[in-house]
Amino acid sequence: MKYTILDSYTDEPAGLGVPPYLGTYPRYIYGALRMQGHEVEYLTIDDVRLQHYYKGKRPDKSKEVKTNIKIYNLTHEPNETREILDSTEVLVVVGGVQTPGTYLSAMPGTFKEVNDCIGKLDCKKVLAGPGAIAHGLEGGKKAEKIPNIFNTVDFNYLGINEFDKIKDFSIKGAELVKKIPYDVLAELETGKGCVRVIGCSFCTEPIKNKVLFREEDDVIKEAEKLSSLGIKWFRIGKQTDFYSYKRGDAEATERLLKGISSLKPEILHIDNCDPARIKPQITEQIVKYCTPGNVAAFGVESFDREVVKRNNLNVGAEMAYDSIKHVNDFGSERGSNGMPKFLPGINIIFGLMGENKQTHQINMQWLKKIYDDGLMIRRINIRQVVPFPGTRLFEEAGTKFVKKNKAFYWKWRNEIRQNIDFPMLKRLVPLGTILKDVRMEIYDGNTTFGRQIGTYPLVVGVKGRLELNKFYDVSVTDHMLRSITGKIV
Repeated sequence: MKYTILDSYTDEPAGLGVPPYLGTYPRYIYGALRMQGHEVEYLTIDDVRLQHYYKGKRPDKSKEVKTNIKIYNLTHEPNETREILDSTEVLVVVGGVQTPGTYLSAMPGTFKEVNDCIGKLDCKKVLAGPGAIAHGLEGGKKAEKIPNIFNTVDFNYLGINEFDKIKDFSIKGAELVKKIPYDVLAELETGKGCVRVIGCSFCTEPIKNKVLFREEDDVIKEAEKLSSLGIKWFRIGKQTDFYSYKRGDAEATERLLKGISSLKPEILHIDNCDPARIKPQITEQIVKYCTPGNVAAFGVESFDREVVKRNNLNVGAEMAYDSIKHVNDFGSERGSNGMPKFLPGINIIFGLMGENKQTHQINMQWLKKIYDDGLMIRRINIRQVVPFPGTRLFEEAGTKFVKKNKAFYWKWRNEIRQNIDFPMLKRLVPLGTILKDVRMEIYDGNTTFGRQIGTYPLVVGVKGRLELNKFYDVSVTDHMLRSITGKIV
C-alpha cells in the first residue's frame, strides 16, 4: 500500500520533534511500514500548508520582510506534494504538543490546520504520536479536541512504543532522513515512563507509557545508522530523566555516552533531568562525552512548598538549589564553542494547584539566591500549564488556578525576565564572548536570527540579511532579556 507520514511536529514532556529537531515517532513509523513492505512518503505540515493556504505557490522570498516559519520546512516541490497526497492510500498524521514553547524556525500544526489541509482527502487517516492522547498548543487552555476526520486514533500505532519492536524499527526508520532535504538534529530515545510511583499532577507521561528502558547497544546502533546517513547532531532527549536511565545505572550510562561519542558527532547533548536524582558520576560522564553548550532541563516547576506538595512535584526548593549548584560545579567551564560545557535549565509552571500571590515571591527569592550566589542557569522556561485529560490536575482543578491568577502572569513573568534572566545572560555570555558555529535561520526585517545547534541554544540577532543555513562565528555585542545581539567575526 501507499502510505504517507505527515509530520505535524511533536513537543511533549519527554521528547521534541519540531524542526530542526527530528523526533522518534515519524522515524519509527517509517521503519515499521517499510519493514512491512509498504511504499512510504514523508511530508511536513509546512508542505500541506503551502498547498492549502497558498494554493501551492511559494511566496517570493526576496519580498519577504519576515521569514514565514509556517512554510519554512518544505520537503517537496508543490506539484510533488499534490501528487503524493492524491496517490496516498493511508495518511498517518504524527503530531501533538503537550509542552507548548516558542519556536524559531518552525510552527507545529494545530488540529484545525490538519483538519483544513487534509480533511477532504480521499484516503484512510490515522492520528499517531502524543496528539492521539491530547494536544494543546497554547498554555493556560484546555487541550484541543481531536477532529472526527480520523479513521484511527492510536498513540501506539504499529507498536511504536514497544521496545522489542523499536529495536528494529529505529534502524530501518533511520532511512527517513534521506527524504528530508535540510539538516536535522536527531532525537534519541533511551526510555519511557516516569520512575516515580506517583508523578507530577500535570504530566502526561505516566498516562502514555509504563517505565521501560532501551538497551544501550540498541541506541548506539541507531545512532550509528543515522551517522552513516549523514546525521551529525544528536540529542538524547526522549526520556523523562537522563539520570534515571536504567534506574541510575552509571555503568550503562557511560556505555551509552561513550558509544555515541565514538561516532564523533558535531553535537551530542541531553535534555530532561530530575534534580532529585542527580549523581556526580553521571554528571562527570555528561561533561566528558557530550559537547559544550549542553543543558540539564530541570523540572523544578515551583519553589513554593505548598505547590510542590499539592502537585506532588519531584523536588523541593532546597534540593533544587543543591542540584543547580552541583551542575555548575561540574560544567560551568567555558567550552570550545564559547558556551559553558554543561549548565542547568529551569522549568517554571504557572497555574498549578495551590498557587497564590506568595508563590511568585517565593520563586523570586530562590531565583535571586541562585543569582546572588554566583551560579548560572542557561535558561528559565516559563509557561502556563495545560490541563490534559487523565491527569490529576485536570480532574481536581482544571484551569481553576490559571484563571484565578492569570491577571498576574505577565507581571510575574516580566519580573523574572528583567531581574533574573537579563543579568544572568550577561554572566553567561559577557560582551565580547565568541560564539562559534551560529547557524542563521530566519529574517526579521534587516536582522538575521540564528542559533548554535544544540538542546537549548541561545538566539542570536545580527544586523543585515545574512545567508540562511550558513554557520558564522559571532561576537556578543549586547544582551536582550532572553537573547543576544552580535557581530560576525
